[in-house]
Amino acid sequence: MSFKSKKYSIDSTDYQVGQDNVSKWGMDVHNTVFVASVGLSLLFIITLLALPPADAKAAIDSIKGAVLSKFDFLFMWGANIMLAFAVVLAFSPLGKIRLGGEDATADYSMSSWIAMLFAAGMGIGLIFWGVAEPTAFFTNWFGTPLDAEPFTAAGRELALGATVFHWGFHAWAIYGMTALCLAYFVYNKGLPLSMRSVFYPILGERVWGKTGDVIDVLTVLVTLFGLATSLGLGGTQAASGISHVFGLENNIFLQQSIIVLIMGLAIISVLRGMDGGVKFLSNLNMVIAFIFLGLIAVLNFTTVLDSMATAATGYVKNIVALSQSAGREDTTWLHGWTVFYWAWWVAYAPFFGMFVARISKGRTVREFLLCVLIIPTLVTSAWMSIFGGVAIEQVINHVGQLGLDQGITDVSLSLFYMLDAYSFGSILSVLAVALIIVFFVTTLDSGSIVIDGMTAGGKLEVPVKQKVVWAVISGAIAMVMLWIGGTQSIQALQSITIIAALPFTIILLIGCVSLLKGLLTEVGKGQETVTPATK
Repeated sequence: MSFKSKKYSIDSTDYQVGQDNVSKWGMDVHNTVFVASVGLSLLFIITLLALPPADAKAAIDSIKGAVLSKFDFLFMWGANIMLAFAVVLAFSPLGKIRLGGEDATADYSMSSWIAMLFAAGMGIGLIFWGVAEPTAFFTNWFGTPLDAEPFTAAGRELALGATVFHWGFHAWAIYGMTALCLAYFVYNKGLPLSMRSVFYPILGERVWGKTGDVIDVLTVLVTLFGLATSLGLGGTQAASGISHVFGLENNIFLQQSIIVLIMGLAIISVLRGMDGGVKFLSNLNMVIAFIFLGLIAVLNFTTVLDSMATAATGYVKNIVALSQSAGREDTTWLHGWTVFYWAWWVAYAPFFGMFVARISKGRTVREFLLCVLIIPTLVTSAWMSIFGGVAIEQVINHVGQLGLDQGITDVSLSLFYMLDAYSFGSILSVLAVALIIVFFVTTLDSGSIVIDGMTAGGKLEVPVKQKVVWAVISGAIAMVMLWIGGTQSIQALQSITIIAALPFTIILLIGCVSLLKGLLTEVGKGQETVTPATK
């Protein structure tokens, strides 16, 4: 059937946002999506709690091994395709299309918009891996990129370049394309803010039925697992930092207590609304992060300049080789790092996409894509180059704990070991803990808002208690995963993220095709201002 037929015409649907919702117990939720999402989430938690921790982790790792060995190419090429699609789209005539119509204006200033997308997109991960990842690559902690020789100048260049590769254009292309798909269909076509809306040009009215329900439920589950990964990382590092600075015993009880505390703070933030909660915290994040980054840069000015140049060189020289999956000899490193990161970004993309779609009305497609691709990539590259470069320098010169250990022995403590090398390292460590906690709250706050929107049929104005439900469930999954992993909690979180992201990679690629179909309907006609179906 032709795309122009009534069934597949975006402008012809008479679906009303919230028409499949039910109101019970003071909540307004999509009958199928909410029940299925809550039910499957609770089933997941109960199943993991019922199994012995070692058995549960073994089962997860077994599935992950099969995914890595058979589908690594899908993650690699999926990321490559989305990056190419984003670049071509940004510079094409379709880049002139404005989200919300020709007369639409932005709801947030450029600085606040960038702060919110940055905090939602990377957040805790930057703090967790800023020191650990480049140092791990340089010292052969778990393989080296492209089998580079560790502890050499060439190995240093590849260590920094590969880190930028993981946190650069590919990551933000996955995020950006997902967010653009959602924003376009909400603001330009008046469809509900849910993943099913993206597929209307392909599936037609079926997106409002069981097919769409499956898409939205899968989106909720993938988002939960991606969110749980970040919360788990934040919990372990916050616990390590607090233990390191204040001398408390770092154990599973401390980690779980931190997550419970953050859940409480996130709920308070949710109650304050978007402007009083997420926007305020995101701006606070940026201020603390830049103060922290600036202090490290000033203290190591010469090293920082050299590290940033080396990282840029390593990235440009090796981006093609690092983007390939076939013919690689460094499969341990490839599967343990790059494939994990691509799966992580995919799992996180629905959360990021939903959130950024809500705050991006009034931007042109070109402005949106270029800003999302370039500005965060520059910031994350600078962050990784500065912290990674300083850490590697400490290893080379046998400075501090990193130099003594000749690398990292505890991923969650690597940042604090680097800071200990300074005379006022304790002050820097307290600042780092504060940054982790604020990022932590922002992540859970925005994540619960996004998941609630998906399970409310795309409605944004819903009872607050629904957001609280998802804040609690998200935190509970993170706590369960940490309990299962024990001393290997990061590997447990990594495994579940990769498994959950596999089917969603295909969904995102199909979504890009659907977006193109939608954008092409704008060609040859003026843009209309459409009332978004978000009420």
